[in-house]
Amino acid sequence: MTNEKNLVPFNGYIMLLLFFIIAIGSTILLITNESLIYGIGILLALFMLPGFVLVNPNNSRVLLLFGKYVGTIKKNGLFWVIPFYSKKAISLRASNFDSERLKVNDKLGNPIMISTILVWRVTDTYKAAFDVDDYKNFVRVQTDAAVRKLASMYPYDNFADEGHKEDITLRSSVNEVSEDLEKEVQERLSMAGIEVLEARIGYLAYAQEIANAMLKRQQATAIVAARHKIVEGAVSMVEMALSELSKKQVVDLDDERKAAMVSNLMVVLCSDKDASPIVNAGTLNH
Repeated sequence: MTNEKNLVPFNGYIMLLLFFIIAIGSTILLITNESLIYGIGILLALFMLPGFVLVNPNNSRVLLLFGKYVGTIKKNGLFWVIPFYSKKAISLRASNFDSERLKVNDKLGNPIMISTILVWRVTDTYKAAFDVDDYKNFVRVQTDAAVRKLASMYPYDNFADEGHKEDITLRSSVNEVSEDLEKEVQERLSMAGIEVLEARIGYLAYAQEIANAMLKRQQATAIVAARHKIVEGAVSMVEMALSELSKKQVVDLDDERKAAMVSNLMVVLCSDKDASPIVNAGTLNH
């Protein structure tokens, strides 16, 4: 396999000065002397003209001579090369690629919509120009393939209540997933001489057909977790209340009255709505 070769061509400004000298001088001599021999100078100037190459910052020119790779110009400025060279421009700038939203199945088989944002640039112009057909299209196709593979490796979210407890999920483990995605894309794009600067998930959501069901499931899970916390706190408060009443001997409660008190306190503390107390102006038995 041929590697990239940096080519340092002739200085374009010197050759441009030489071009004007030959072109203008030959034209003047042809007019004054009326000899066709000076037309050779004009033809030479016209032959030199296609050899000028302008390379802008963060750009390059890949040079070919009758199908053979000669080298790559990465230095900025005006240069001159043999006019028979064919020149292919390849940008060395960092490029953004925002993939389309793909519908794939996660590790648990749930359909999800996912897209990625990729920042990349060409580092090896030979590979980008000759090892793949179209390196820009190659980036798009391989990035989509990497995203599909990544989505199948991890679940969208944890479902601990169903026995699916994962350390890494697509929704919560953003850094870990981005690192794995970057490695996967880099392995696929290295053969095209492309360096991945950043790869991260740009969009992530359940597919439309299960989005409502998963939303209700998440809401139910949140409600259960909140109820669990409320009950836990209510039990602690009831226990503290009974302990303080007994310690300070405010009232002597038997087991039946303690049970009634616990029941009333739990209803008050765990209820969604404010309780409406009823004041007992009689005895504890009435």
